[in-house]
Amino acid sequence: MTTDTSLSFIHRFEPARAPGAAPLLLLHGTGGDEADLLPLGRAVSPNAALLSPRGRVLEGGMPRFFRRLSEGVFDEADVRRRAGELADFIAEARVAYGLPAPMALGFSNGANIAAAVLQLHPEALAGAVLLRAMVPLSDPPPADLTGKKILMLSGAVDPIVPSANSTRLADIFTRQGAHVRHQVLPVGHGLSQADLSLTQAWLAAA
Repeated sequence: MTTDTSLSFIHRFEPARAPGAAPLLLLHGTGGDEADLLPLGRAVSPNAALLSPRGRVLEGGMPRFFRRLSEGVFDEADVRRRAGELADFIAEARVAYGLPAPMALGFSNGANIAAAVLQLHPEALAGAVLLRAMVPLSDPPPADLTGKKILMLSGAVDPIVPSANSTRLADIFTRQGAHVRHQVLPVGHGLSQADLSLTQAWLAAA
């Protein structure tokens, strides 16, 4: 599958291999691209359609989904703008490829923009798997996430995401009505085999 530039985000799309699985919106971390999470997406949901956009912000030449002012400090005006752009792309892609609302699967910066989309444009996503996510908005809007399922996997020794921050995000989602499973793994910021196996099992049951 080649990279597609026909929609508002450069992206890759892989059609579903069998009916039944929710499509996955794959959102890479800083420095990744539209190919980065395709192997992970296929591993955790072998039959799902995969939609993988490239972040449109560059930081030192590395793609991201929104600007940050420093490590762990986000440009929240840009977060809001970019979340809107991503929600618009999801709507475009659903029409172009005939998809229902996708389940986001995001890592690091990709998990953070997925969290922002859930809070700002909840209709865009069916739910989310958030790997090493942080609170994207200091004053989140009163979103209604009733019925949406969210898996958050955090690292106990993550040098980038403080444990209190990820716990706060899980609490925000819960107060907004989502069904949240938040699990802290004995790992750092990078992904592990446990992330893959837990995500695969959760998606199969979602």
